[in-house]
Amino acid sequence: MTAASGVAPHVVSGTTPLPTSSSGSSLSSTTGASLAGNFQTFLTLLTTQLQNQDPLSPLDTNQFTQQLVQFASVEQQLKTNDQLTTLVSLQQAAQSTQALGFVGKTAVVDGSTASVTNASATWDLSVPTNSNVNISITNSTGQTVFTGSYAVNAGNNQAFTWNGKGNDGTQWPDGKYKLTATAADSAGNPVAVSTQIQGVVNSVDLTQSPPLLSINGQTYTVSQIKSIVN
Repeated sequence: MTAASGVAPHVVSGTTPLPTSSSGSSLSSTTGASLAGNFQTFLTLLTTQLQNQDPLSPLDTNQFTQQLVQFASVEQQLKTNDQLTTLVSLQQAAQSTQALGFVGKTAVVDGSTASVTNASATWDLSVPTNSNVNISITNSTGQTVFTGSYAVNAGNNQAFTWNGKGNDGTQWPDGKYKLTATAADSAGNPVAVSTQIQGVVNSVDLTQSPPLLSINGQTYTVSQIKSIVN
């Protein structure tokens, strides 16, 4: 390749610029351009590269091939990113639809604080083996309002309902109460006890990702729901 009369060849060291449009923007930002599928784009890139390379040290065919592969890889990555964005949007839409289906239903979620409504509150207990379970219930100020000891068989989601009355017969007002449960087996060894609460799903906040369900004044994600009670 020779330079035009009176014009020195343009030497580019190390890098080769992309061709630019009349407005100065590169072809890589042109809307709808397809590096892998537009043969004319490849020819333009190669021609521009040939025009701007050092004639004393031209690129070999291996380097050209590597650059073509790089161009195609960039386009594939961009398409992959677009497809991932679409998948995320579809997943969010599916989560919103699923969350809306829980409104008005009674859900069981992990937790220890339940609401006493009309002198009644229910917790679910899960124990891995037959145990003696000690239960303590406190009000919102931390005051202990009820204690009891019960023999519980091994199993999950065993309902414990409290009528809102203290050990002395005092009827406590409606509100939030926390249940704490400890257990021991017949040999006196400690047994892990998990507690869940039940509540009606009052509303769903779709502005959050994932959507948040409102149960007894607290928020939960769909993944935190253990079961639905009829």
